[in-house]
Amino acid sequence: MRRLILSLFASFVCSAGLLQAADSPPNIIVMLIDDMGWTDLGCYGSKYYETPHIDQLAKDGMRFTQAYSACTVCSPTRAAMMTGKSPARLHITDWIAGHVPDNGRLVVPNWTLQLPLEEETLAERLKTRGYATASIGKWHLGNEEFYPTNHGFDVNIGGTHGGSPPSYFSPYKITTLPDGPKNEFLSDRLTNEAVKFIENHKTKPFYIYLPHYGVHTPIMGKPEVIAKYQAKRADRGHSNPVYAALVESVDDSVGTLRAKLKELNLAENTIFVFTSDNGGLSGTVSPNGWQRGPTDNSPARLGKGSAYEGGVHIPLIVSWPGKVKPGSTCNVPVITYDHVPTLLEATQTPLKEKQIVDGESLMPLLTETGTLKREAIYWHYPHYHPGSATPYSAIREGDWKLIQFYEDNHIELYNLKLDAGENDNRAQHDSVRALQLRDKLNAWLKNTGAQIPERNPKHDPDKPLNEPKKAGGKKKAV
Repeated sequence: MRRLILSLFASFVCSAGLLQAADSPPNIIVMLIDDMGWTDLGCYGSKYYETPHIDQLAKDGMRFTQAYSACTVCSPTRAAMMTGKSPARLHITDWIAGHVPDNGRLVVPNWTLQLPLEEETLAERLKTRGYATASIGKWHLGNEEFYPTNHGFDVNIGGTHGGSPPSYFSPYKITTLPDGPKNEFLSDRLTNEAVKFIENHKTKPFYIYLPHYGVHTPIMGKPEVIAKYQAKRADRGHSNPVYAALVESVDDSVGTLRAKLKELNLAENTIFVFTSDNGGLSGTVSPNGWQRGPTDNSPARLGKGSAYEGGVHIPLIVSWPGKVKPGSTCNVPVITYDHVPTLLEATQTPLKEKQIVDGESLMPLLTETGTLKREAIYWHYPHYHPGSATPYSAIREGDWKLIQFYEDNHIELYNLKLDAGENDNRAQHDSVRALQLRDKLNAWLKNTGAQIPERNPKHDPDKPLNEPKKAGGKKKAV
């Protein structure tokens, strides 16, 4: 009888444990890479960059082929990732503190230079479900008053108002990240901080927002890894061994985190999101002409800071064992501000009352049980950028993308299925479609309260957009 009672008790404890595990909200890791182009990974076609851990993540989850950043630069995308709102609605439409030309045809709007404390973030919502929350890495959404710990994160490790690290090797000179041993690499350090957070919070649900500084400038890598890529043959526009080493440091981060999750038996109940804040840095325009960047986004046109696909087409991989089919792909266009409603639905966390989100939950796509309700996605960038962008707004509906440029109000229309490089402007040939998409775009701009640039009465057509920099002038990180 004693043995029977003990057996029944053990069975009850085991069942209760399984029930508790099943009811436990999933852990979340969101890894946001800075300036990673959509072809910068092996699983997206690169034969030069080596990314075995990220490729395995794609094999274990869903790879999106038509994923987009909310903006062609970083801060607006980061704000969208936090709130589920479009940059147009937030009025956070450029990197902070932005680039205002000396002689633009248009006056840049008086846009918001921080993520307001009134905005409800994903971290704040998840804390209502008992989540431990950490922001580890780049923040770039305002000064100290607006740092992560004032937006629902329990800790802020490495996040400041800055957009790029002074160095990838310790000493880092990042005020919110104590320096490590000399020559410790920043990607490794941020990963180790995330590992510590997982170990310290393994008994409760956690949300780790890990926005790596990589692969943003300054382009740096470990010497031994650089040497490996110096011995490799280039693959189309992928040929920079230092950039390749920086890409590999991010891949190492994915491998380290997934190994820790497996070691602690947390992998099966963890959502892992891997994505980028904008397209890869393919080049910049300056008074001295065009300068090639460290990577190439072909067949997409141009890159970061551009109105075209290279500026906003990004990688997106989502792994969630038992929910997302391994090795699956999705060709539906999705955008950064979809992540908030997706993760709230995944964790059964309700929106705050009257909270507005512009995104749509990707759960029907991730579980392959349906598709999205919306017809289109949108962008709004009323600014100038050295990556070549002049003020514009854009819409993608189905295979069609329309861009409206504000300097002269001309429009361009491309069929992305037939013309991935956006070389064949069909606006004049398909004027009815162009006008219909423009009307939808303008209706969305009105609905979101988007700020529209105005004519610059001081514009001098005989002078350049930007005055040449004086010798010794400092460049801003974008």
